[in-house]
Amino acid sequence: MTNYTEFCAMNTIQISVLDREGELHSLETPTDMALNVMEICKAYELEVEGTCGGMALCASCHVYVLSEHELSAPSDDELAMLDSAFFVQANSRLGCQIKIKEDMDGLKLALAPVSG
Repeated sequence: MTNYTEFCAMNTIQISVLDREGELHSLETPTDMALNVMEICKAYELEVEGTCGGMALCASCHVYVLSEHELSAPSDDELAMLDSAFFVQANSRLGCQIKIKEDMDGLKLALAPVSG
């Protein structure tokens, strides 16, 4: 029988997020709550606004994917939003559109600069 600690460990992964000041944060992330990267960053009080509430309408959760994880392809809405965002790179994604999954253990991200 699995105890509670083992159960919790089975349902969490670690992701790393480099904030805008260059500090690396290791975030323990549940995989069974249908969360996305933006929500996890906000839960850890990182500087991610998520102004639109995760609807891919604002790019205030813009991140750079630094690791080689295979993520789901960006939707047309995400690509359209990134097309009008600042500081876009080839590895740019909207955090609200990256759903947390078990195969993302070790994912490395950086928060994109904000405009201004």
